[in-house]
Amino acid sequence: MSKIIKLRKGLDIKLRGEAAQQLVEVPMAQEYAVSPLDYDGVTPKMLVKVGEQVKAGTPLFFDKNNERILFCAPVSGTVSAVNRGEKRKILNVTITSDGQLTSEEFATPDLQKVSREEVIEMLLKSGLWTMIQQRPYGIIANPSDNPKAIFVSAFDSAPLAPDFNFVLKGEQKSLQKGFEVLSKLTDGGVHLSVRANAEGEMSALNGVELHTFKGKHPVGNVGVQIHHIDPMAKGDIAWTVNIQDVAIIGRLFMTGKVDMHKVIALTGSEVENPQYYKVISGAPVASIVKGNIKVQKEGDTVRYISGNVLTGANVGEHGFLTAKAHQITVIPEGDKYEMLGWAMPRFKKFSVSRSYFSWLCPSKKYRLDTNLNGGPRAFVVTGLFEEYLPMDIYPMYLFKAMIAKDIDKMENLGIYEIVEEDVALCEFVDPSKTEIQKLVRESINLMIKEC
Repeated sequence: MSKIIKLRKGLDIKLRGEAAQQLVEVPMAQEYAVSPLDYDGVTPKMLVKVGEQVKAGTPLFFDKNNERILFCAPVSGTVSAVNRGEKRKILNVTITSDGQLTSEEFATPDLQKVSREEVIEMLLKSGLWTMIQQRPYGIIANPSDNPKAIFVSAFDSAPLAPDFNFVLKGEQKSLQKGFEVLSKLTDGGVHLSVRANAEGEMSALNGVELHTFKGKHPVGNVGVQIHHIDPMAKGDIAWTVNIQDVAIIGRLFMTGKVDMHKVIALTGSEVENPQYYKVISGAPVASIVKGNIKVQKEGDTVRYISGNVLTGANVGEHGFLTAKAHQITVIPEGDKYEMLGWAMPRFKKFSVSRSYFSWLCPSKKYRLDTNLNGGPRAFVVTGLFEEYLPMDIYPMYLFKAMIAKDIDKMENLGIYEIVEEDVALCEFVDPSKTEIQKLVRESINLMIKEC
């Protein structure tokens, strides 16, 4: 048994609509999408045209900044559209499925004999390299780098997050193969973090360094785990992979085919029957939520979030599942004006301050909406961030350095330790309503440009 790392800081936001452990296999949708916007720092260059036939694993576009990094089709079919926004920016590439799931053929190498370069080349050609993220900066890893270690979190602590022990039931062989592949990519260790008292089958995996964590959100964030296992310093490079993506990588090396199936949780207070769905990456949201949303009162609307409520993207009912999402959350939009809301007792609202009565009911689950209950105001020094971010950094001073665009101070105060998801809770508790996640990404982009 590994030593338990206990984190005392953090906050569990209790929401209604947790997914019941029931799995539904969604029939193949008519259309799937791959979007470069799901990845930071990617400038896409198209490799296919509308009307071309593709298979699962066929390259659709590559990153201009690194031409080796390919983005491939999750299904077989016909390229139906290349959707563009302002200045012809590529928003996504959609594929009309042929219902066959035909895949490009790849080798099934003996990992005991194959070289690191051959493993990297196979991941690049199949498009699965995009699943490997780099710390610092939270961008797609550079295949030319050699990381000090690879980190995987086997659990998610975000609101209504899926239970990966249930999600990955029956995927033990794929996971084991995936971790064997990851071990070929680094001279350091492959670290797997599990939650205390909920280890499941994860602790039986071989070839990993197991770490056990206990605490409140963001204890499940891989960035927080890295900070407590092997902190990032200037010049360090580490790679991270989501636990479901490890299984997808393992399936590639077991079968020689790209299989982008994954299990996502449909959650939220506006879902009639919250449960798990087996889908293919890039599936349309409508194919998952259809017929399972509560009837709304006249004038009420809901928000469809690909991901969790803290870090997910508002994709709308007609959007697509984003590449990194493992849940869909549906909550009230909250776009109605609340008369004298500031004077109401707010029994159904949640807050970390005692101005609301939620502190009297710590176990109550809430039906929260997206209303900010006020607009942005001056950046106030409160000391709240230090209470909820379980890292040995000074977040208030770091955010101030980001606002000032002071690169030296950002480096000294710990910007290499964080990405957006690590500070999402700070944004939630911030009385100034500052868009801290946006601030962090802009600052990271500045660091990449200048350093």
